[in-house]
Amino acid sequence: MVRTTILGAGLLLLGSVALVSAPLASDTSDTNSGIDPQADRQALRDFYSQRFPDVPLEEHKNGVYAFDEGAREQWLEMEDFPPYEIAVDEGAELYEMPFADGQGYPDCFGDGAVKGRYPHYDDVRGEVVTLEMAINECRADHGEAPLAYDGAAITRLTAYMAYASRGQIIDVALPEGEGALAAYESGRRFYSTRRGQLNFACSSCHVQLAGNRLRAERLSASLGQVTHWPVYRFKWQDVGSLHLRFNECNSQVGAEPFPPQSEEYRNLEYFLSYMSNGLELNGPASRK
Repeated sequence: MVRTTILGAGLLLLGSVALVSAPLASDTSDTNSGIDPQADRQALRDFYSQRFPDVPLEEHKNGVYAFDEGAREQWLEMEDFPPYEIAVDEGAELYEMPFADGQGYPDCFGDGAVKGRYPHYDDVRGEVVTLEMAINECRADHGEAPLAYDGAAITRLTAYMAYASRGQIIDVALPEGEGALAAYESGRRFYSTRRGQLNFACSSCHVQLAGNRLRAERLSASLGQVTHWPVYRFKWQDVGSLHLRFNECNSQVGAEPFPPQSEEYRNLEYFLSYMSNGLELNGPASRK
């Protein structure tokens, strides 16, 4: 069976460099045979090279600021006094605060500069592990209660750890075996599947319409979407996680969101991170 999954109406065919005009479709095969993540990634990079010929691929770590010069100037001015700075400072305090057993996060993560290790697929557990999951597992190992995945504390911790990890290069591996490929394929399908009342896929905005305006804002490219989280968004008036953004996107198209750190969102993060392999981590960041 030939695999022909399409990433949006009018669109990039993952696994090749062809552009086709067809409605969004999903692979309906029951196995992972024929999946070629490396070809998917190269096809996506080739697509954005053609769509934004004047933008170096590594610049997509900056989202819309890679190709919107006016917005980029405003963003660079904001970076003189970044609104996420308080969250980073609060995260640093939380990071150094000892647990009841006298140990703490440094016993699990050293200096905290570990974001480049996540997400990864754990063969033993058979699932994708994110940094947020690892934080709560560190707490559990030391007898501490888990933090709410949509709460302020874990977001401030990840803001500090993202800041400590700046400059690391995304290098998400796909271990041999069906498990990692299945997780990758689950994330890829999620990204390319239409949902909600508006019948939009993630790829509808961030592949097909990337660079176009949606009301007053430009739509970012898929490439680099995971590099800069957590993010201070002015509409949130706070720092929020990548999975919070997934939730917001689902709600905006009239679809039912999934819980933060659900299997669906972790697999989606895994797929997007693999697509951004080679880009630099530069979080946390500020966005409108």
